[in-house]
Amino acid sequence: MKIKQINILPIPAVLLAILSVQWGAAIAKTLFPAIGAAGTATLRIGISSLILFTVYRPNLKKITPQQWKIVIPYGLSLGAMNLIFYMAIERIPIGLAVTLEFIGPLLVAVWGSKRLIDYCWILLAGAGIVLIAPWSNDRIDSLGVIFALIAGGLWGAYIILGGKISKIMNDGDAVTTGMLFAALLILPFGFYENGLNNLTPQLLGLGTALALLSSAIPFTLEMKALGQLAPRTFSILMSLEPAAASLCALVFLQEHLNFYEVLAVAFVIIASVGSTLTSKK
Repeated sequence: MKIKQINILPIPAVLLAILSVQWGAAIAKTLFPAIGAAGTATLRIGISSLILFTVYRPNLKKITPQQWKIVIPYGLSLGAMNLIFYMAIERIPIGLAVTLEFIGPLLVAVWGSKRLIDYCWILLAGAGIVLIAPWSNDRIDSLGVIFALIAGGLWGAYIILGGKISKIMNDGDAVTTGMLFAALLILPFGFYENGLNNLTPQLLGLGTALALLSSAIPFTLEMKALGQLAPRTFSILMSLEPAAASLCALVFLQEHLNFYEVLAVAFVIIASVGSTLTSKK
């Protein structure tokens, strides 16, 4: 028997997904020293996959060839995005990594746009991203920068593929099936890094919380939103990530913002609200 799905408007769904992801990021940061980036990504995606299969119980035999052609690359992009982003923040500050990763969604946002107002919001969000980046850090690992840029490209692919699959497949079945392929992609890396050998009951509990907050809950919410929002509107809404990250860092890690970071947060919030108010139905 499947659990009845809760209806939620697309914009609140995105905002809740953002807060959930950033809370999960605070938990992930505590796991890195013990099980590494690949181990943390494997734990997150693997447990998320089990949770989603328990909740939605998709019938894989009923998935059509047309759906398989999109849901498989959707899942692979999802898994690779998470793994590579964790590898990036092992090498460079998370603020810089998130900033670089935003290049992917911003490219999706500008692609195909014909309205001047859309470019204005994109430029404003871009200005905020520039302000929040720690450009004064001279010890930036070039491989970490490359990983963050690759993660951004995969994020853009995830947005596009998620929008397509949400139109031809039930959102719960789509995200669950996609998460299965994400887990299959990441699992070998987790064992190769040997981080999973260090698991304890406490770490497993934190991994379960991480899976719920960083994958199972937000990806399901995003699937609901992607079916109703234009990809570029969704992309700019995701620019609230730095604001949510700053809030969660302040609450859970006692990290404070300087003037330029507060200004950057204001820019991306204005861009996100503006894109929402001016977007087509």
